Amino acid sequence: MMATLSSSLFPNFVSLNLRNPNRSSVKSLVIETIEAEEALLTKSLSRRLILLRHAQSSWVDRSLRDHDRPLSKAGRADAVNVSRKIQELGWVPQLILSSNAARTRETLKIMQEQVRGFLEAEVHFISSFYSIAAMDGQTAEHLQRAICKYTTDEILTVMCMGHNRGWEEAASVFCGTSVELKTCNAALLEATGKSWNEAFALAGLGGWKLQGLVKPNASF
Repeated sequence: MMATLSSSLFPNFVSLNLRNPNRSSVKSLVIETIEAEEALLTKSLSRRLILLRHAQSSWVDRSLRDHDRPLSKAGRADAVNVSRKIQELGWVPQLILSSNAARTRETLKIMQEQVRGFLEAEVHFISSFYSIAAMDGQTAEHLQRAICKYTTDEILTVMCMGHNRGWEEAASVFCGTSVELKTCNAALLEATGKSWNEAFALAGLGGWKLQGLVKPNASF
């Protein structure tokens, strides 16, 4: 008699046609596979958060609004260097949330030109990232809400691009130690959780681990 294990019921299995199937072995294999998949779904994973301050901007045209200032020549070079360093460290984000200011947009554009992974990431420009950075004590909570809104559990690395003083303040609040973010500096933070909501809940304020700072002209 022929016995078939349906791939429609167990999509991770190849259909098996056995003349004399060992039913207990097949049953054991199915149970073990289901248990392994359930364990994977409930496992806490590392969640990596990059807080990147935009590259240096230009003040040559004083008629421009602050929101519209472009990058300086030095800023463009720094964006190239930082994007390459982030790639070398294996921290290329799957989701990028950015201020919509001209200097953050230009910083991201250069990074996308240098590293394909940045180009492939999902990107959202968030206008409030520009204004919230100037408000004392509000950036960390605002970033947390935005990340949890736009991300999914499958995304493990998120980059938020914005401005000081908010970005420096948020990095310090998340990891519980003073963090200085000069232009085009990136703080690499890590926590664990089955989801981003859980990672923020478990780490709380001060519980994210500061893995390092990426700077344009310094080793990691």
